Amino acid sequence: MTCLFMFMFPFILLLILKKFVWNRENKSLENVHVVVTGGSSGIGKCVAIEVARRGAHVTLVARDVEKLEATKVEVIKNFLYPEKQKVQYVSLDVSDNYEVIERALLSTEDDLGPIYMLVNCAGTAVCGRLDDMPVADIKNLVNLNFLGSVYPTRAVISLMKQRKKGCIVLVASEAAMLGIYGLTVYSGTKFAVRGLAEALHMEVTHIPFSFHLSLRADGESPGQAVQRESKPLETKLISESGGLVAPDVVAKQMISDALVRVLLLYVVLLMLASLCIESVKQSAAAPARIIYKVVSMLPASIASFVVLFTFQAITTKNICSCAVQNSGMVGKVKLLQI
Repeated sequence: MTCLFMFMFPFILLLILKKFVWNRENKSLENVHVVVTGGSSGIGKCVAIEVARRGAHVTLVARDVEKLEATKVEVIKNFLYPEKQKVQYVSLDVSDNYEVIERALLSTEDDLGPIYMLVNCAGTAVCGRLDDMPVADIKNLVNLNFLGSVYPTRAVISLMKQRKKGCIVLVASEAAMLGIYGLTVYSGTKFAVRGLAEALHMEVTHIPFSFHLSLRADGESPGQAVQRESKPLETKLISESGGLVAPDVVAKQMISDALVRVLLLYVVLLMLASLCIESVKQSAAAPARIIYKVVSMLPASIASFVVLFTFQAITTKNICSCAVQNSGMVGKVKLLQI
């Protein structure tokens, strides 16, 4: 019984730390500059409001000036410090001309200071089977969903590297993990965003720099009505099985996850590894002693690799778990394949 307790203790400690420590936020957005693309509606608008509530200066980026003006008013109403915070907007197509995008984003620093966080919310969804989808829609999806994240990220990442601080959030969806019938091209663009995030994380992992990939659930948005009309029957059945998540819920979770402690995970992993080995070492059970002997004979380089690989996997997958309900989705896919 003692042996079992000693072996289970590190895992119990892990659960306690996850509940009360890992989910706590340690970064503040007060008096820093946050840029939100796609910030005039949907999740982008809710993200802008959320960071404003946390004390940030906000730059809204979108194409529709009328919507930008309306969102600016709402952001001001949600300022944490109305007398100190600022908000501005830029009417810009983030999928078009890179030089224009770079100049526009860097110029936002003149009034609101260095960009600390970039949240790439610009995107769209067009449903349909590949052979039924107009080529113009395919091009628009690829440009906005992929290049619309690549261009703004490239425009700010060099300065963040130089300053050795900053945070970039790339927004994908469940479709970045699982190809979905009727969302063929959309799924492809979100897989691309996921690949971009994972590769970029490797590029900046040695810098005090925060990089996050949000795999959001299907949510309510202004374009839902249009999407619903264009969805094939199979796609509707798949989507309806998971339900819709409110954009403000997604936005709040997204920002909370972007501010969560990461370095602490590495420290806790080392602690747990040490505790596990020590508990096995102290165990009276012969099999446990044999396991300990085998583990202790492993070269230090292999043990270090395992720890670092685990850390890399955890930090690379800084996923915003916004009520992802794909169990019903998978079940429905299997049903349709019979």
